[in-house]
Amino acid sequence: MGQRLTQIATRTGDGGTTGLGDNSRVSKNSLRVHAMGEVDELNSHIGVLLCEAMPENVRSVLVEVQHQLFNLGGELSIPGFELLKPEAVIALDQALAQHNENLPQLQEFILPAGNRAASLSHVCRTVARRAERAVVALGNEEALKEAPRQYLNRLSDLMFVLARVLNRYRTDGTVGDDVYWKSERLARADQGV
Repeated sequence: MGQRLTQIATRTGDGGTTGLGDNSRVSKNSLRVHAMGEVDELNSHIGVLLCEAMPENVRSVLVEVQHQLFNLGGELSIPGFELLKPEAVIALDQALAQHNENLPQLQEFILPAGNRAASLSHVCRTVARRAERAVVALGNEEALKEAPRQYLNRLSDLMFVLARVLNRYRTDGTVGDDVYWKSERLARADQGV
């Protein structure tokens, strides 16, 4: 892995390039840098979500996700290197199954809304999708392992499920719910129109 940061303002990027972990330099507008930036933004949004009250089992999953996203960012910064292991994808699959198990089946579309924690989880979901698109774009141009793409795909699904979990979580003992989309077509169908 490349050198650890000892200073932040190096001025080496003033010309529009940035250094990768293998000491090569690329344009700050390259697909690789875009993918790294999307993953970094996603990790930052999860950090904001972690400021909210939530069940401890959700918090522990999100903390682990932050570490894995850091691994993913490191992998993206070193072409040909592997830091994100396939086991991380399996762990997301297990978390998905565990947290989805106790949720009621969806009968309608839900809005990305609810309480603050659930809404932040939906923001993380959409940023994970954007990061996934950036990794796919990079993978179309350069060889990448499968785990980064798979991890982001599963993570966006997990963030959707966690938003539903968080909408039900209340510290006062009450139970919340999802915010359902009010479809005019479905409303007419319910009325027999």
